[in-house]
Amino acid sequence: MTALRLGTRRSKLAMAQSGQVAERVRRLTGHPVELVEIVTTGDISREHLTAIGGTGVFVSALRDELLAGRIDLAVHSLKDLPTAQPSELALAAVPERADPRDALVARDGLTLEALLRAGAADGSGGPARLGTGSPRRMSQLHTHARSLGCEITTVPIRGNVDTRIGYVRSGELDAVVLASAGLHRVGSEDAITDLLDPDTVLPAPGQGALAIECVASRADLVAELGRLDDPPTRIAVTAERALLSALEAGCSAPVAALADHRTDEPGTTVLHLRGAVGTTDGVTSMQLSTTGPVPASDGEATARADRMGRDLAAEMLAKGAAGLMGERAQ
Repeated sequence: MTALRLGTRRSKLAMAQSGQVAERVRRLTGHPVELVEIVTTGDISREHLTAIGGTGVFVSALRDELLAGRIDLAVHSLKDLPTAQPSELALAAVPERADPRDALVARDGLTLEALLRAGAADGSGGPARLGTGSPRRMSQLHTHARSLGCEITTVPIRGNVDTRIGYVRSGELDAVVLASAGLHRVGSEDAITDLLDPDTVLPAPGQGALAIECVASRADLVAELGRLDDPPTRIAVTAERALLSALEAGCSAPVAALADHRTDEPGTTVLHLRGAVGTTDGVTSMQLSTTGPVPASDGEATARADRMGRDLAAEMLAKGAAGLMGERAQ
């Protein structure tokens, strides 16, 4: 049987999650799967992501390889995927989502609140230095610090999981914030000192989920890969990404969203969607939410989720969200 070529970035995290998907594809389809390592602009550039096109730079090289026929499928972190889906490519599967929360890796095993109150480790009496390359995290961390009467210094960083954790272990930073799902996928969950409640730091749209893409014209492969799809996850991330799209914000904008399925009092399933935007200095922020029923049909439920996301975005824009999404000096 012909092997399927799965395109993946070379990072430790990308290789880990692509390897996990490859094994599931092997079991479901019977096809052998070989990993094809692809270098993206985001992997070789040391510039800040916002200067080179946002997290979408990790996706474009993989998509080019798909369209050129050099790979058969690609695995992306869904939060990196631009909201506009090319007609030539199919989002064949969104597997069951891992924990969408952010995780803190801090010195001395500190929780976020303990870190904020302790301040910097250098004895200067200054605020703790926390590394993140995400404007969304910067915004919410500053907002939370202020709510506790504290301050924090956020330091823009890039690099793979080990590099970022290394900043803490070397003492260069007091803490870093990473996606919990990524830390678990590379086996670094022991480094987590605190899982950040979404009420404190709302995740990025699609965080914790993976996206499996292939060429849309390969209907047989689309159908085979579709067996990996998890409808509740697809419905939830559809709402989150619709909100991001309707806000006309890119993957690197300070936009957060999380949808989850809940059971209301009559015992019916509803989708609860929260969205947040804020200035990166955390001075001004906004968070709104909405809840709606989930139709029994997956197709109808996905369409309803898309509408929920767009409607919530419209409400946020009406309340001034557009003015909160630009970069502000800290």
